Amino acid sequence: MEDNKNWLPGEFLDEMKKMLGSEYEDFVNSYDKEYYRGMRCNTLKTDPSEFEEKAPFISGRIPWTDNGYYTKEDDQPAKHPYYFAGLYYIQEPSAMLPAQILPVEPGDKVLDLCAAPGGKTTELGAKLSGKGVLVSNDISASRAKALVKNVELFGIKNAVVISEAPDKLAERMEGYFDKILVDAPCSGEGMFRKVHSIAKNWEQYGSQYYADIQRQVLPSAVKMLRPGGYMVYSTCTFSRLEDEDSIKFILENYPDMEVVDAIDFDDERYKGFCKGFSDEDDSKSGNVNLNKTIRLFPHRINGEGHFVALLRKKSTMDSGLTENDGSTGALQSAEKNGDSNQENIKKNTYDTTLRKKYKKVSNEAFDFFEKIGFEINASKLWVNDDRIFMMPDGLPDLNKLRVLRTGLFLGEMKKERFEPSQSLALALKKSEYDNVLELSSSDDRTVRYLKCESIDLDDAEDNVRDGYCLVTVDGHPLGWGKVDKGRFKNKYLPSWRLQ
Repeated sequence: MEDNKNWLPGEFLDEMKKMLGSEYEDFVNSYDKEYYRGMRCNTLKTDPSEFEEKAPFISGRIPWTDNGYYTKEDDQPAKHPYYFAGLYYIQEPSAMLPAQILPVEPGDKVLDLCAAPGGKTTELGAKLSGKGVLVSNDISASRAKALVKNVELFGIKNAVVISEAPDKLAERMEGYFDKILVDAPCSGEGMFRKVHSIAKNWEQYGSQYYADIQRQVLPSAVKMLRPGGYMVYSTCTFSRLEDEDSIKFILENYPDMEVVDAIDFDDERYKGFCKGFSDEDDSKSGNVNLNKTIRLFPHRINGEGHFVALLRKKSTMDSGLTENDGSTGALQSAEKNGDSNQENIKKNTYDTTLRKKYKKVSNEAFDFFEKIGFEINASKLWVNDDRIFMMPDGLPDLNKLRVLRTGLFLGEMKKERFEPSQSLALALKKSEYDNVLELSSSDDRTVRYLKCESIDLDDAEDNVRDGYCLVTVDGHPLGWGKVDKGRFKNKYLPSWRLQ
């Protein structure tokens, strides 16, 4: 590795020496080591014990997560079929902590405010287990496109992906969310070891530039949190200006916010974690709970640099906020008043009367939905340019917002034909569709399928019927194929193909 003093900014090193004191040399020496690689299994599709049996590239558990694993430098998990089945997300180990400590429960209304490319969003979606609403936002439309793909890859049914400025969201969603994650734009000091070029960006912009952005983002986040709700603030930087000072900014400007304990620092799982810094002046001003925040340093743990704080909006104070009941979303089904009628039907049977009521949805689409093994409520269907979406319950008002994805994209109607989507395939379990082509990760046809190439059906697979079939790898869906008189047509989404 390059000599530290040649590529690490001198001003940065000076600041770290002041911060770490006697630990400074150990910190600097950590840059002579390789960074740690990790992945997090998708609990919507598999549980950790099953995953550990199947995944060929696990080198150890990440102690501060329930479902995170270390991988080796020469592993290529992004090339394995399980990646295309959405069984895991490749993520730096320390970056798994923020979503881990946000106390999300199924049914919550959750916001990931600065969400792209989706590492934290996918974990929040998994924790919701398909219940409630997940709003994933990123101000960059180009970055948000990657967010859409990762949401779909993970099989998250109840997510809305938006690309808007936080203040514009806050105008519509005041007091709406139970849980909010703000993984704020930052100077990235904690990632210098992993991506050396970030150090050059730091020299150009410094910490004040990002601190100013954080002060713009945080008021909107606080405004959107309901009384009694929880918010995680996190960065991948060491700068006190961006870390503890951002928490002080919240506490000083919003007295109904408080920092709460996120972890037990004496727990063996968090060995090496540091408490945030709290000066004497902070104690005098009442900010004594800054030491409840969490700092991760690369010389103390097997991971990169991170800062995390868990905050709560006090429910005993009158904040002037009201909780949106979510009943006025402009992008809900055209039949809004059907939401409370549960007209679908757990077995997905759609009689003539119901089909006439929702006439924008073709008969072939309804016929296909009857084959699906999870509930598709007709009153939750929304049609946009012949594309059909299943909306989450209790959406906020999304009118005039830049929405990239609203709920689960089910498929597209084309002259009365219905073509199921890639996202629908990834949201299914093998047991929820009765025409399945089962492949294994060792079958060379699996790779050919993922490359959008033609594959043949074996004689033993003549039970696969004509029509759309769900292609699986070791029991986990990958996408669709279409069978006609024993011939298989590959319907894997070309833009997702394995390169």
